[in-house]
Amino acid sequence: MSISNKSLKIYNSLSQKKEDFKTINPSKVGIYVCGPTVYNKVHLGNCRTFISFDLIVRFLKHIGYDVRYVRNITDVGHLEESEEEDKILKRAKIEKLEPMEVVQKYTNDFREVLNKFNLLSPNIEPTATGHIIEQIEMIERIIDNGYAYEKNGSVYFDLMNFTKKYKYGKLSNRNLDDIINESRELFGSDEKKNPQDFALWKKASSSHIMKWKSPWGYGFPGWHIECSAMSHKYLGKKFDIHGGGMDLKFPHHDCEIAQFEAVYNQNPANYWVHTNMLTLNGRKMSKSTENFILPENLFSGESDMIEKGYNPMVVKFLMYQAHYRNTLDLSNESLLASEKGYNKLMQSFFDIDILKPSEKGNDKYKLIVDKCYNSMLDDFNSPKLISHLFELSKLIDDIKKEKKFISKKDIDNLRNYMKVFLIDILGFSTHKNIERKVVNKDKLIDALIDIRDFSRKKENYEISDMIRDKLNSLGINIEDK
Repeated sequence: MSISNKSLKIYNSLSQKKEDFKTINPSKVGIYVCGPTVYNKVHLGNCRTFISFDLIVRFLKHIGYDVRYVRNITDVGHLEESEEEDKILKRAKIEKLEPMEVVQKYTNDFREVLNKFNLLSPNIEPTATGHIIEQIEMIERIIDNGYAYEKNGSVYFDLMNFTKKYKYGKLSNRNLDDIINESRELFGSDEKKNPQDFALWKKASSSHIMKWKSPWGYGFPGWHIECSAMSHKYLGKKFDIHGGGMDLKFPHHDCEIAQFEAVYNQNPANYWVHTNMLTLNGRKMSKSTENFILPENLFSGESDMIEKGYNPMVVKFLMYQAHYRNTLDLSNESLLASEKGYNKLMQSFFDIDILKPSEKGNDKYKLIVDKCYNSMLDDFNSPKLISHLFELSKLIDDIKKEKKFISKKDIDNLRNYMKVFLIDILGFSTHKNIERKVVNKDKLIDALIDIRDFSRKKENYEISDMIRDKLNSLGINIEDK
């Protein structure tokens, strides 16, 4: 089942208690997300995927689930059928480094960027090179079940034999005949029984650096087998959510399902979640057309694509203004609008501390909070959530301007709910520029008046008159008596 095709309604209504929420597994949720291939700097499209899953993990934890979040690191074997060499080996030759130096360099970059977005670390972050034994064992089982074959030290998945019993392409809905035609054009190989068969294990040449001993000789795993082996090891034969970018539907996730069915006779995940792509100024992000921007340049402003640098929280806010299944365009205009919106919401959150309580209560926020939860319960709909948070922001503004009353208890509840959604679920960290605005205005005015009184006593009338005039210009009138 793909969440892309069906709205996620795995819980009952918000009005029920946390313990009444139900999923297939009532207390535990297993999530596996395909992580990066660490051969280059992480790009914003990758970031959007991991930002989206951070929201999902945070929300499920908030409503009481024990989440095991597994996100892998592909540090070997990212070899698509159209390529002759592993992406990491290619980069190692370009940078004149050892392959594992490349892996470490770009793994560090990946983690540093995600830290700037204030994302939770996964519970387990396995690497492909750390699970060669598990991959070999799974390949052996696929061979034993009749769905793979060895040829000249390489092992290939036998799609023609597999499709006698199972459907291939469950997620992408591709027709096998079309896959065969594409395979003949792109991937022709004399070793394969059929051109559409994909590699489970590749024989390594004598000059190949990253290689391991196997029953078929020295070689390295194919790209697809690593996620099947690692997800099974840490989440079992059946888990709740498997995710990644939309570009992974075919062939990666279709191949994962085929591998699992070939061994365990079942689809491994109850839900397959795919995030859509980012565009830049209305066009597909692409290094070949130079229409791209790295996260570090987006934060620093060192790019011709944007006017200035943006706080990572502003970029994150922009990403949450579109549903994870929809395309999102990144532009200077959209970033400026997001900066304004993010600052507004955070300022409202901090303004709760200066609300004046009254004896009369105000529970209008409760209905809005219900709508916030319902938005997240409906396929993690972050745009709707944010729109309802702006409703809470307006309510705070009205109370601040004394158009509405609120009790001390309701202020505390309102503060708690704003924290839950902005900090706990959306994962925003406090913005330094916003923090500086969070000052009790009455205390600030009192401080300025004290300075003015001190200046008058010292007969420094130039400063005392300047403070008076500035306050008068702001509508705060000072009279000397």
